[in-house]
Amino acid sequence: MQQIFKTAIAASFSLMLAMEAQAQNDNTFRQLELFGDVFERVRAAYVDQVGDDTLIEAAINGMLNDLDPHSAYLNKKTYDDMQVQIRGDFGGLGIEVTMDRGLVKVVSPIDDTPAHQAGLKPGDYISHLDGEAIMGMNLAQAVEKMRGPVNTDIVLTIRREDQEPFDVTLTRAVIQIQSVRSRVEKNIGYIRITSFNAQTQPGLKRAIGKITEELGDEVVGYIIDLRNNPGGLLSQAVSVSDSFLERGEIVSTRGRNEGEASRFNASSGDMVNGLPLVVLINGGSASASEIVAGALQDHRRAILVGTRSFGKGSVQTIMPIPGAGAMRLTTARYYTPSGRSIQQTGIEPDIAVEQVRLQPLEERQRTREADLRNALTNEDRTSEEVGTPDQAVVVADYQLTRAIDLLRGISLYRVRAE
Repeated sequence: MQQIFKTAIAASFSLMLAMEAQAQNDNTFRQLELFGDVFERVRAAYVDQVGDDTLIEAAINGMLNDLDPHSAYLNKKTYDDMQVQIRGDFGGLGIEVTMDRGLVKVVSPIDDTPAHQAGLKPGDYISHLDGEAIMGMNLAQAVEKMRGPVNTDIVLTIRREDQEPFDVTLTRAVIQIQSVRSRVEKNIGYIRITSFNAQTQPGLKRAIGKITEELGDEVVGYIIDLRNNPGGLLSQAVSVSDSFLERGEIVSTRGRNEGEASRFNASSGDMVNGLPLVVLINGGSASASEIVAGALQDHRRAILVGTRSFGKGSVQTIMPIPGAGAMRLTTARYYTPSGRSIQQTGIEPDIAVEQVRLQPLEERQRTREADLRNALTNEDRTSEEVGTPDQAVVVADYQLTRAIDLLRGISLYRVRAE
């Protein structure tokens, strides 16, 4: 009898679960019917005719955008553009451009690309593409026209200073997006990472090699500039962090289910052999940038300088939808090696430094020797040199200057300690 009673209870519980699931399904079906009803009314009564594809895409976007700021639907074109950014290479000409007075202005040709080989120069203006005027296009439209299949030609009409406009025929090639740039600041290596795509880790390796080749044993440390870096691939953030760490956790991610947790650890080998690091961050440093900054800070491998980072502590997964683009969905949160989540709070720098404008203080007017009556003249001074220089505003990278000073101070301390 007791067994029968237990069986009856189990059966009743199963029936309750089934009824609850059925009720949930019924509610879902009612909501879908509501969506269908609204969809049909918009099609029939909206002031302008709207295509079904547009309405469906807007509905999907609304559903995903309402979850969080980073989940979204990517139509086929947007998805293709995103893949180009992730891969870091595309068929193009190799020029960094901006829009100026309705024309495309060349900021800089990239070394060893069709634009560089054709002799394009910073400051050149592009007025026509294959004879079609750029005036009236936006920058995205012009860039899209310059990109295309590798080994295809395009004719650019160039305006250069006082010269007559001239045409240049360029053959598109595989162009790699330069997410890493570097230079030498006396005996310090400066490395700027603008995004995290498939080219970032190889670019970092090349940058360190170039600096080492130029400075040799004289290099005293490195500045890694992550300011205004919006992030990118998690795998590249892990690789960049690993480049400076010998061991330990870099980042962990946790999804909705316990079994979805992942941990990423550093392997042995420091690409700069333990030299001091300063990492620059600001409010534009987000996501993958914060993973790198957080890992290096928690392991006391770098000193963070600047202002608080953006505070994006979530991971997005790209889920392709066959024939219809893809869905970008937030699937996990990430945590720094010490276990902290930086979602909304961001990463606080070790040394807070605001960006500033340097301007000379205005001095009160003083009487000088030259103002005195019957003062002797300076025979070695020409008339062009006489006069008071204008007050100037110096726009300097104050955060970078502080980082350089900090590294030099650390270097001096290390030398004295030895």
